[in-house]
Amino acid sequence: MTRIDAHQHYWKLARGDYGWLKPEAAALYRDYLPADLDSALSDCSIAGTVLVQAAPSEDETCFMLDLATRQRSILGVVGWVDFESRAAGKRIAALKTRGDGLLKGLRPMVQDIEDAAWLARESLDAAFEAIIEEGLVFDALVTPLHLGVLEQRLERHPDLKCVVDHGGKPSIGTAPLDTWAAHMKRIASGSSAFCKLSGLVTQCNPTATLDALDPYASRLFEYFGPDRIIWGSDWPVLNLRMSYRDWLEMAIELVQRHAPGASEAVFSRNAQLLYGLELTTTEDEPA
Repeated sequence: MTRIDAHQHYWKLARGDYGWLKPEAAALYRDYLPADLDSALSDCSIAGTVLVQAAPSEDETCFMLDLATRQRSILGVVGWVDFESRAAGKRIAALKTRGDGLLKGLRPMVQDIEDAAWLARESLDAAFEAIIEEGLVFDALVTPLHLGVLEQRLERHPDLKCVVDHGGKPSIGTAPLDTWAAHMKRIASGSSAFCKLSGLVTQCNPTATLDALDPYASRLFEYFGPDRIIWGSDWPVLNLRMSYRDWLEMAIELVQRHAPGASEAVFSRNAQLLYGLELTTTEDEPA
């Protein structure tokens, strides 16, 4: 079975625009580049990845697009643009042209914005309309605090292609799941949004277990259905809790529990459909 990792990162500290990435980030405070992930992709039979922004700058988006032109494993890029800029529409169009088919989506770092209601600002409407016009995906990096305003944004733009990153980042084991679950259910039923089965292990304490994740995964599959769930690793942030293979095997078990028979959809087809990804083949590989 072809597998796609729909959420991973690369970064180079010397670039200097990763405001959140400081020495106290421990194992994350170093460069992570394609050579660091190649062996895991090969060992886990991953055909390609979606590279997602880690800095709020267009420069980083260009850095990722440049990597993607040289690295066959990168099938697409989710970048960043200033959604509040009066020129947001032009900037989005320019980045798409710059990407020459590799820019697949955009992601403001909503979780790091002080105003919890930022996502509902009318001043962002033009940026979202440009995303729709350019056929891009909105990756929603939100926490439970932002799910209500995300509902409002999706209601305002019913044609917006959206995916909720990391299952909406529930606080697993430290907060009741009811409020998070109610919001996620409304998002799933009231919009066409997808949801990423990613990033959940770092929402747990350091001893993340399958049983701890299970109630959350269960609800995501119930609400969104197996045709709107997309697997991602969130590597290298994943390394804070477990190895690439360990998370893949845990995710495989969760799919078997809650969506038997849907492995191809969750681990490949849904990402291809949402992001418009094209898998490359060689003469030795079946098409």
